[in-house]
Amino acid sequence: MAAERTGSLTGLRVLEFAAIGPVPYAAMLLADFGADVVRVDRPDAKLSHPFGAFDRGRRSIALDLKSPGDMETALRLMDRADMVVEGFRPGVMERLGLGPEVALARNPRLVYGRMTGWGQSGPLADKAGHDINYLALTGALAAIGPKDGKPVPPLNLVADFGGGSMFLIFGLLAAHIEAQRSGKGQVVDAAMVDGASSLMSLFHWMGRAGAWTPRRGENLLDGGAPFYTTYECADGRHVALGALEPEFWAEFRRLAGLSDPLFDRYMDRSNWAEIGQRLTDLFRTRTRDEWAALMQGSDACLTPVLTLEEAASHPHMQARGTLDEAAGMTQPAPAPRLSRTPGGIASGPAKPGAHTDEVLKDWGVKPA
Repeated sequence: MAAERTGSLTGLRVLEFAAIGPVPYAAMLLADFGADVVRVDRPDAKLSHPFGAFDRGRRSIALDLKSPGDMETALRLMDRADMVVEGFRPGVMERLGLGPEVALARNPRLVYGRMTGWGQSGPLADKAGHDINYLALTGALAAIGPKDGKPVPPLNLVADFGGGSMFLIFGLLAAHIEAQRSGKGQVVDAAMVDGASSLMSLFHWMGRAGAWTPRRGENLLDGGAPFYTTYECADGRHVALGALEPEFWAEFRRLAGLSDPLFDRYMDRSNWAEIGQRLTDLFRTRTRDEWAALMQGSDACLTPVLTLEEAASHPHMQARGTLDEAAGMTQPAPAPRLSRTPGGIASGPAKPGAHTDEVLKDWGVKPA
């Protein structure tokens, strides 16, 4: 039997068709909050990511979806599911006989989540792509990078996980809540270009208001402002300064000893170059940790730029338990934190097919 689960999504059944990137991450988050997520793997599959990065908390069933018998078993699992999530190119599930039209005809309350980069429609819908490509078309990539350099991909956080996984989960839960009222499921078309574009809402608005220029490194939040950027310190490491508001800028100035009237006019763009150069020289007079110690406990909005290893041992991260020792490894703990029905890591990564018989029994499905 499945391990006892706790969390706000306990009792929710999710059938996940194995994919990469945003689909397994979304499924992991659902499992963290108690959903019974079952991943459909190929019989010869390996973990979806190296070290099973997103594979925790759920069970695996092995099915050959090109086999008529296994395809029928997959349909029977859909009959018992509350949600389905898949990340194939448009049309693949239909060709397998597992598309939403078939699934919803059998299970009218089903919420069928589809995760793609370009979406289910449009000229690029059936083309390959990755996070960097989706960001390129949304305008987000052009806005990220140094003033005199090329656009820089922000890892694959923005399209894959921010614009992909998070919007997929939002759509799934919104459709599920509505299905509880109407008794009718629906298809969730989650496209990374749509989600990443939504994340750029502020900058669309700022552009229309004349407060944002398409030139990188000349804007308030892209490193152009000297009070919202990073600086190299004496030891070659960096600090991040985010003293946007007047009271925070005043606190930073007090601690840094910046009494020159030039710094009174810090919002005047004509002063940004000179202020930036003065701060560049100033930060090189101390090490990163010396600056962090000087500003610690203040509202100066200055923090050290930490590596992943350093972040794990930072006192604040440790005090909150942001990283958790679970399933034999250190990994990010479930987030966000719910006061009454918090999430938890139910188990480590499951080997593909490890729970085939168990899942079929628990879900009341007879194999075809």
